Amino acid sequence: MDKEIILLVEDNPDDVLLTKRAFKKSNILNELVVANDGVEALDYLFGTGAYKGRDLSIMPVLILLDLRLPKLDGIDVLRRIRDDERTKLIPVVILTTSKEQKDLIESYSLGANSYIPKPVDFDQFVLAVRQLGLYWVLLNEPPPVIRRD
Repeated sequence: MDKEIILLVEDNPDDVLLTKRAFKKSNILNELVVANDGVEALDYLFGTGAYKGRDLSIMPVLILLDLRLPKLDGIDVLRRIRDDERTKLIPVVILTTSKEQKDLIESYSLGANSYIPKPVDFDQFVLAVRQLGLYWVLLNEPPPVIRRD
């Protein structure tokens, strides 16, 4: 079986690097696909744009989604994910700097599975990413439609 994919939708290169380091340090060996903006994330998920022709039978087991993104914000990305039969059951964890209550409420209203404010401190960020990776990848039982056997 191939490694299961985690889609990280993040425009900050430092946060991408920290996420990769935290996963490696935690022995989370899933393939990490990085989308740098909301449009790229949707292109990956739906096989359009630069990802035209991608095998859509292979979907991420987890999406880590920032809200503050260029081109298309995370709320709009989440809305599109939940509106499509192919992606609506994929767990989506909001990992964001936003602590605004309206973002929290809207994220959960649109079907986010979790909302985690990014810690500013390096060690706390690594710990948060490690814990969410361990839970969502190792402990959580994903919906059968995204499981690859």
